[in-house]
Amino acid sequence: MSLHLLLRKELQLQEKIAALQAEIDELAKKASIGKSSECAEQQLEQLRAPQWCIPIKANVMTFEWDRLAEAAQFDVILVDPPWQLATHTPTRGVAITYQQLPDVHIEALPIPKLQKNGFLFLWTINSKYTKAFELMDKWGYAYVDDITWVKQTVNRRMAKGHGYYLQHAKETCLVGKKGQDPPNCSRCLSSDVICSARRGQSQKPEELYQLIEQLVPNGRYLEIFGRKNNLRDYWVTIGNEL
Repeated sequence: MSLHLLLRKELQLQEKIAALQAEIDELAKKASIGKSSECAEQQLEQLRAPQWCIPIKANVMTFEWDRLAEAAQFDVILVDPPWQLATHTPTRGVAITYQQLPDVHIEALPIPKLQKNGFLFLWTINSKYTKAFELMDKWGYAYVDDITWVKQTVNRRMAKGHGYYLQHAKETCLVGKKGQDPPNCSRCLSSDVICSARRGQSQKPEELYQLIEQLVPNGRYLEIFGRKNNLRDYWVTIGNEL
């Protein structure tokens, strides 16, 4: 084969290689755009509020509670206070990404105005058990039960966290009752233990909301100190992190 033919074949081969590389680059570009679009759609879905929820972004300590109390009385109130931790170095390496409130500010919440009959679900931490019971009594509730959330990893193992003497792997939600049972109250349908994966910091399990909705079907639900990752249909959610 002559040198001329060899050079010609080499040139043709280089052109084919260049064309193939251009196709590969185009496919990679389309895949990247598709992946970015998919990620953007997922992020948008996470930010999108449920259609029938009522989120109210507000400072809980300065919110006009009297106006809300005039508009509605609630069958269930769920409160997840940003308790002020007990020691000067409470986190021992764990970053706290939300503002903590002193007990006196949490105590000032006008819970009694918002409910004549119904249930109060109050999340507490180990160092605030006594204070949580004091608040229930001050607000006019009788303690009737509590719920234990056993935290798990994605592999369904116990998710141990930091504690003062022992590693903490659970959180507790106290249940108080005021006045009469709400309409349609359905007892003994749910367990007082929730085993579910730990998610974001201070993000509570969805199973608790399901439990509440089973206990009081079609009720009027209010969450105080709520966050956007727990917005739900037919709930009024108030907090400064929405």
